[in-house]
Amino acid sequence: MRWSLKQNPDSQIIQHLKTTLNVSPLIATLLAQRGITTFNEAKHFFRPSLNDLYDPYLMKDMDKAVRRIEQAIAANERILVFGDYDVDGTTAVALMSSYLKSFYPDVDTYIPDRYAEGYGISIQGIDYAEDNGITLIIALDCGIKSIDKIEYANQKKIDFIICDHHLPGDEVPNAIAVLDPKQKDCNYPFKELCGCGVGFKLIQALAANRNQTIQDLIPYLDLVATAIAADIVPIVDENRVLAFYGLQVINNNPRPGILAMKKQFAINEFTITDVVFKIAPRINAAGRIKHGNYAVRLLTEFNLEEAIECAKEIDEFNQNRRILDQHITEEALNQIIENKEETAFTSVVYQQDWHKGVIGIVASRLIETYYRPTLVFTKSGDKLAASARSVKGFDVYQALEKCAEHIVQFGGHMYAAGLTIEETEYQNFKKKFEKVVKESIGVEQQTEEVEIDAVVDFNEFDERTLRILKQFEPHGPGNMTPVFLTPNVFDTGNAQCIGKNNEHLRLFVKQNHSQAFPAIAFKKGFMVDAVKNLKLLNLVYSLSENQWKDKVTIQLHVKDINTL
Repeated sequence: MRWSLKQNPDSQIIQHLKTTLNVSPLIATLLAQRGITTFNEAKHFFRPSLNDLYDPYLMKDMDKAVRRIEQAIAANERILVFGDYDVDGTTAVALMSSYLKSFYPDVDTYIPDRYAEGYGISIQGIDYAEDNGITLIIALDCGIKSIDKIEYANQKKIDFIICDHHLPGDEVPNAIAVLDPKQKDCNYPFKELCGCGVGFKLIQALAANRNQTIQDLIPYLDLVATAIAADIVPIVDENRVLAFYGLQVINNNPRPGILAMKKQFAINEFTITDVVFKIAPRINAAGRIKHGNYAVRLLTEFNLEEAIECAKEIDEFNQNRRILDQHITEEALNQIIENKEETAFTSVVYQQDWHKGVIGIVASRLIETYYRPTLVFTKSGDKLAASARSVKGFDVYQALEKCAEHIVQFGGHMYAAGLTIEETEYQNFKKKFEKVVKESIGVEQQTEEVEIDAVVDFNEFDERTLRILKQFEPHGPGNMTPVFLTPNVFDTGNAQCIGKNNEHLRLFVKQNHSQAFPAIAFKKGFMVDAVKNLKLLNLVYSLSENQWKDKVTIQLHVKDINTL
């Protein structure tokens, strides 16, 4: 693992923040690294306010969308809320449908089948609308590139409102309204909303039109925060406000579906990280293993007992998903070894019976062992389908473009993509992809990097500093959990291996005469002897809270160890 220390911000800015906020140099440095340079910016950062949310009518076509929905309600039209099968899509469908149903009953929902229909607006979904007398479809987290599908709907006199956050192409669909802050001619001030976030702006506009206030919409923010966490959008600006208040709802008064999932864990207060690793995988598992409708049902259920039963069912899907991805990961790792590809520049693996719903997860798992661009293929109909994942700084989408002669179709972005090829092209594609990556990947991109915010001594973590660091949450892109380097640390002699096969390391570390901190180092069990011998260590870590029953303690989450 390669260590890189972030450049120190301007010393005058650090001094200004230190003085005006009365904080330590460490806190001032961390704030400046996150683009916070004034008292007012710090105030908005530490005290997010719902008043900081932007006027939804600043978004292009918002007035058209609200007008068409109100027209549908006045004319007693049937409305269909359509969304993708992942967390962002299913939370958005739950958000929009439950809000509309709070004052208008004739609302239906539709999630496409991951395997029969694939991602985005589908012909089957439009046909379903026609068969059921639906004349207005609100599409969430998809649709910005569905030119032909929207035209198909127009021919059937079915109107579309698109709420998307993906980059548009050169042409946008001919829908009644297209809400997407990434449109070039959209002047909305914040461009990084998730799909559910765009849906929230629409219900915010509808609420304003109905003389409701933002306070009336707070109960929906648990869904928005879940989508923000799962979709890994920057948690800055408007997303920080939505995530901050959404987490409060999750922790204090969540909808029955989220409460039912929370009850499966002995955690008092959920963080964004808990949402990412505990709630989001369960919601995703529905679409991966069974159908996204199960997730929407859970998230819109108002009876707690029913929600608990739904959550149990979805937890079973998630258990199945975990078994599948662990099994497939083992098979894929064995395949790499059998093919003697441990030192290749890429990982490209294929087995015809691998479950299509988990190959993206498996690709990410393989990168944990072999840090390089990775593709996992499985059989899909008469073709092969793959999920691609990349490493920091390497554009896998661009690499796939250079292999286009061997690909039927592909889509995605810099770090993740999906593609389809003919089965007969597998070996040709594999060789070409290896060649392309070998010729274009940089040396630094071949080694995992940990970015360090600051070099600190343990005695800098006084009670006030720890309290302020807690207020940096919620963390995410744009405001990642601070990573620290502390030199000349030693274990107190209690280091031990834990976990399956003793692969993890638990230790208690001190620096000089500081207090001892408990620490956990995942996949560092092999270092137990070096640590036990009281050698001095350089420790790279983040701070985390360890909850056990009603007791909360500070724990170091070790990212890397260097013995001196």
